[in-house]
Order: sequence, then C-alpha cells, then structure tokens
Amino acid sequence: MPRMLDVSDDVRAEIGDEEADRLLAGDNTPGSYDCTSCRTPGDAEQERTSTVLFVGDETAVLAFAHATCLPSQIVTVTEEQLQGAVRSITGDDGATADDAAPSQAVLGVTSGLVLIEGELRPALVVEPTGAIARPGSEPGGGDEFLSLLVEQGFTPAASLDTVPPALPGWSVLLAMGQLHAILQPGTNGGSPVAWWQAHHPLQVTEDWRTAANKTQTVLLFAAPVGSIGRQPREDMLRDALDKAATHGRLVASALPLAGT
Repeated sequence: MPRMLDVSDDVRAEIGDEEADRLLAGDNTPGSYDCTSCRTPGDAEQERTSTVLFVGDETAVLAFAHATCLPSQIVTVTEEQLQGAVRSITGDDGATADDAAPSQAVLGVTSGLVLIEGELRPALVVEPTGAIARPGSEPGGGDEFLSLLVEQGFTPAASLDTVPPALPGWSVLLAMGQLHAILQPGTNGGSPVAWWQAHHPLQVTEDWRTAANKTQTVLLFAAPVGSIGRQPREDMLRDALDKAATHGRLVASALPLAGT
C-alpha cells in the first residue's frame, strides 16, 4: 500500500530528491508514528502524513505529523531548540535545557485573556528566567531584552488601553489547540524561524483558543526578568502587566495566528 506522505518542495530541496523519493516509497519511514504536533499516534499507511524537518545550526531532524495538524514544512531552530524538539519527538523527558546550561536564561511563556477596548483578547506574556545580554557582549553588561525586541519592531507599551500594532513577519503557531512556537521572519526572505519553541506543546484554554480563532490575532507582551512573575489568575496577570507598563518595562505587538 502506498504511503500517504506529503513532502513539501522546501523539505525535498533540503533533504534531496533521492531521500525524498525513498520516503515516498516507504523506505526509512515508520508506518506508525507519534505526531510531532499533537503527540497522538498516526499511521502513514492509513492517513495523510506530513514530513516536518527541524533544521538546527549543524544538524537536522525529520519528524512526522498528521497532515491535519501541520503541513509539510521546514522549521528552523537553534541547536539548543533542536535538542528540545528531539526530546519532544522521542518522548525523552530526561535532560532539559536548564540541565545542560544552567546559567543561560530561557524564555517563559504564559497564556491568558486580557481585557482591552472592552474585549477579551488572547495574549502571550514572555518573561526570561534571567537577564538577556546582547550577543557578543561581555558578561554582566546589563539586561538588553527590551532593547533587542524594540530593534526587532516591538512597541514600548506605556499602558494596556489599546491594542498594540501588528508586527510584520511574526506569527504564533497553534496546532490542535496547543501552542507550539512564536515565529519570526527568516533571513533574506527565507522560511520563518522559531524565536521561541515549546519543548512540549503547551495546552491553552478553550476560551483562549476561541478568542484567538475569532480574531486570528494573538497579542504578545514581553518584559524583563522579575517584571511579571507566574500569576495564578488572569486578573493578577493584568495587574502585573499594568505595573510593568507604568514602569516602562513592557513591549508589545499583535501577531497573526498560524494554525487553529
């Protein structure tokens, strides 16, 4: 029985015609797999299946997903993020990025609904676990997180009274009701790359997903370490965002939703 496998032109160009043809012929392709998006079982002989190629700085990993979850595509990530993707694909919950590099800050992402202009808006709040230095700078040179984001096009948010402006080329990847990544434009007009990628897809609430599907937009707020914290309720999250904005410690943007 022929494999019901989708190999996009981008993936074919990356892995080569010979390897792509072997995959389509059923070689090197598991009949059954765990979908890299929703983590539920799939069968390449029974249902449409996408090839998803995670490309790091030095290595690449080919994964499989239900075609209804993700199209066949290339996802460009850092080598560290690639290891997280490998753990997600293999289900290995052993070592984490924190174990491998305890001194390196990572981005924490929280989802919530934020009331702006009389409407509950789906939002993501990004806060690092430590100070973010400018690439190539000396240690202890200060926290450049907000400055780096402003240079990327994020807007300083003095308040949460209005919806922040859109940020071209950026998007939020949601698949099967789970948050997978925040994508930024690729270099030289290439495929989008993951600015942040979940080691394991993050579940969002039904209300959050409904609001996101309604507006097709997700608001992204970012603040330096120690500005927001983990808030157990959305009203407390809003209070923390308001305080960060008042003290000039918040940037924001509106990103289109990719997926469902």
